[in-house]
Amino acid sequence: MILELKIKNFLSFRDEVIFSFEATKDRSFEDYQVVEVSPNTRILRLAIVYGANASGKSNLLNVFDFLRNFWFEIPEDKDESTGVIPFLLDEETPQEPSEFSLTFYTDGIKHLYSLILDKQKVISEKLFVYPGTQPALIFERKLSGNISEITFNPKKVKISQPAKDEITVKCLLNMSVLAAYNRVNVAVPEIDNVIQWMKTQYSLPSIEPHTRLVDFAEEMITKNESIKKHILNFLCRADYNITNINTEKIEENIPDDMLSLLLSKVGNLPDDEKERLNKEKTIKLTKTEFEHKVINKDGISKFYKMSKGLQSAGTIRTLGLASAISQLVENNAFLAIDEIESSLHPRLVEFIIEDFFKQKGQSQLLLTTHYDGLLEENDLLRKDSIWFTNKKENGATELYSLADFKGVNRISSLQKAYKYGKFGATPNI
Repeated sequence: MILELKIKNFLSFRDEVIFSFEATKDRSFEDYQVVEVSPNTRILRLAIVYGANASGKSNLLNVFDFLRNFWFEIPEDKDESTGVIPFLLDEETPQEPSEFSLTFYTDGIKHLYSLILDKQKVISEKLFVYPGTQPALIFERKLSGNISEITFNPKKVKISQPAKDEITVKCLLNMSVLAAYNRVNVAVPEIDNVIQWMKTQYSLPSIEPHTRLVDFAEEMITKNESIKKHILNFLCRADYNITNINTEKIEENIPDDMLSLLLSKVGNLPDDEKERLNKEKTIKLTKTEFEHKVINKDGISKFYKMSKGLQSAGTIRTLGLASAISQLVENNAFLAIDEIESSLHPRLVEFIIEDFFKQKGQSQLLLTTHYDGLLEENDLLRKDSIWFTNKKENGATELYSLADFKGVNRISSLQKAYKYGKFGATPNI
């Protein structure tokens, strides 16, 4: 589970900000919203971020995506960019490195990963484990001249010198030690456990308002019957009259003129797929039909099948979110969703959160939203789950929690307090 993220000089985060899932001493909704990972650490399963447009909400989600991609991406050559984007609304920060620090728990053990890099190279990369209250280094990577030096703590890690040398050789300046380690035939449990967590609990990309989730949903429905049943049950409880979803793979012939256009316009097709298209001249498609139940004028139940293209945007988004959250819960993973309310009725947003909480475990959701009605749901949200992004005059993002404010428990309406600017994070119109 993720405990804390520190960010500095990345996108709109100019100065260091800290985002945390750590629960306060508040004991509200303890059974299903808080996980006690150690005697002194309690972690929240949900966080919701409010803020004006262009205040940095989406950028917070982009940080999680950047780290997930950077850990295991292998650049084509040493001159390729690391992909990091510093704060650009300043004369100094574009030339300064970006800094990240992620604290997380895997199998009940606390870890800390830190990274400092610029557009061309990694300057520092470290991984710590906490066998007790104090951290113990697993590996450290630092820049010496224009060469990366990687050292492993002999007290915590057993690794041969040839393996160390091979990792160092394969670790380009613009890639992570973890990516280089993955290319070497060596087993270090202290690193393998972290990589396993990253690839299972931290593997889901952020969902944006226009993310096409229907393909993922179709795949889940086809491969996993239990998830299909869960999704249908979810749609039923969410007041959709959908009783079944049938998905099948079909092939359609492609005319020669369309084939030539397809091959010329789609530049990232693998060579084997191009060869197959030229030979077979067919395209593989997914056909999905939704079965709807209606009550006719005689009070009799009737069932009608309708294609995917005839479903509403809200239906398709709900289907996709239900599929993603099912995967999230099954893997005890982390997922970020930008503007959760997009194409959804406000009551449906509340239902999605309620349903997530009912599925107990160590899964975590990070949501951004403009739907301030959630602030009135005193029986749904903890105050330490609510965060704000605020854009300062210099264009940088401030990030802070509702729990930082004194006297919050005495406010009768958090929605009205937010609307009238008590917590900031609203447009100055």
